[in-house]
Formats: sequence, structure tokens, C-alpha cells
Amino acid sequence: MTMKLDWMRGCATALITPFKRDGSIDEACFQKLVERQVKGGVKLLVPCGTTGESATMDEAERLEIIRITVAVAKRLNAHVIAGTGSNNTAATIDFTRKAREAGADCALVVAPYYNKPTQEGMFAHFSEVAKSVRGMPIMLYNVPSRTSSNISAETTLRLAEAHENIVATKEASGNFSQIMQILRHRPKNFRVFSGDDATTVPLISLGADGLVSVCSNEIPKETSKMIEHALNGSFHFARKIHYKILPLMEANFVEASPAPCKFVMKELGLCEENIRLPLVPLSSAGQRTLRSAIEELKLK
Repeated sequence: MTMKLDWMRGCATALITPFKRDGSIDEACFQKLVERQVKGGVKLLVPCGTTGESATMDEAERLEIIRITVAVAKRLNAHVIAGTGSNNTAATIDFTRKAREAGADCALVVAPYYNKPTQEGMFAHFSEVAKSVRGMPIMLYNVPSRTSSNISAETTLRLAEAHENIVATKEASGNFSQIMQILRHRPKNFRVFSGDDATTVPLISLGADGLVSVCSNEIPKETSKMIEHALNGSFHFARKIHYKILPLMEANFVEASPAPCKFVMKELGLCEENIRLPLVPLSSAGQRTLRSAIEELKLK
């Protein structure tokens, strides 16, 4: 039976990683951003994910980011779901163990990218990780647009049934039919999170448990309140917030994330816009789109 985690519900923020002009991590700024999240109503913190540019950080940097997040979470009564996945099963296991030692409450493990494994390969990969870190909760991360492979509903359900510590999935496939199949047949206590801001309210109406969000970096109060209303069945209020912040949710992906989000954070005076190659700062056209969304929401 799937491990029961009462805390795994609601708004989780896929935290950005602020960099200084020289490319190093701005740890002091990062700590302030994490504190801002919790004070804004976010109780689930996700460091070292796609939005955190983990692909361009070395292991020591990722571990330090996780440690900072854990320290804030313990002090402010939040939980940490740390990104630990890669396309190398042995490396994923090793780093997941290190994240557990650093105090993370759960591991977010992305589908192996580039390798393009079969569904049997997916099952074997995640099974090996789950068996190697028994007792450590694991959230699957399905994002075909970035990995070039999809974790099918059948494979997700098979993994959920086979391993009690595979407790959730972050579904960013955009495939409602697939997600509904998971929701319909999931075992008791298995959680389903939207991986796309704009699809969250409809997915919660179908039974999803929360969101791993980009836009909550920028507007934690509004995003967490939207999720809270939806989970409580107050869809009238959830829809009002959804449509209010929809322009920002969509604008955050006019170019490769997290460049748009970092531009907004810079405009709000929260951090510098610096991004690590191969990503680059927002184009002039992208800036105009984001400034329009900022003005519409009256964020400045």
C-alpha cells in the first residue's frame, strides 16, 4: 500500500535558483526567496527541478540548495521535495540518498531524458530507485516536452502498486486522458499533482491533489490561495483567481523557462535575472509580453 503522507497536498513551488552576475549561486537571495514562499502560504518546496536550472548545477551546488531549503522548511514548518533525477539510474540513486541525508522529505525523480527508454525500462529505472532508498517517498516527474519520453498511465499505476514509497506523480504531459486514467485507477494514498499551472483547477476538479508551480515563485499568495479554494471545492473562487493570473501563467512559457519567471522576479526587485547557458535572458519581445502581464496584474 502507498505510504500515507498527509502533508503532500496543495501548492508546491518549483523554486528558481538565483545566480550572481559571475554565475555563482546567490545563497542569501535564495534563502529570502524560500522564506517568501512559506510566508506566502506555500508549504511544499521543490528545489533543484527544471525551474531551478538543476541541469547546469554541479552536485555540490545542488546539495547546498537542498540544505538551505531544508533549513528554512524546518524553521517555518514546510516540507521539501528535492529534485534528484537524471538519465543515469546509478547517479539518481546516489544523489537521492544524499538528498535524504540532507533532510529532504521526498525526492522528485524525472523520467530519464535523452536515453528514451521503453516503458519496461521506465519501470525498471524507477523500481531500482525506489528499492535503493526504501522509506524515502518518491514523486515521479513526467514531462515529455523536455525528456522526449512519456511515463504512460499504465507504467505509473504499475509503479504505484509495486512500491509503497512511490507516493505521487507530477504530471506535466498535458494529456488529460492519461492523467484521468491515473486518477481513476490510482491506489489509495497515491497523489497526483499538476505540472502545469494553467491546467491545475480543472485537474483538481477531476481529483488531483495539487500543483508543482512556476508562477508561485512570482505570486505565492495568489497561487496557493487558488489551490486552496479548488481543493476545498470552492471552484467559484478558484476560477476567479485562475482567470486573473492566467496571463502570467501563460506568459511564463513564451520562451524557455525559467527565463520569463526570472525576468518577472527581477522586475519585482526580488533577484537578478542571471541565467546559466545554454539558456539566455528573455528577448525584447518576451520582455514586452511579461511586462504586459505584470501591468495587468498590477504587480508593480
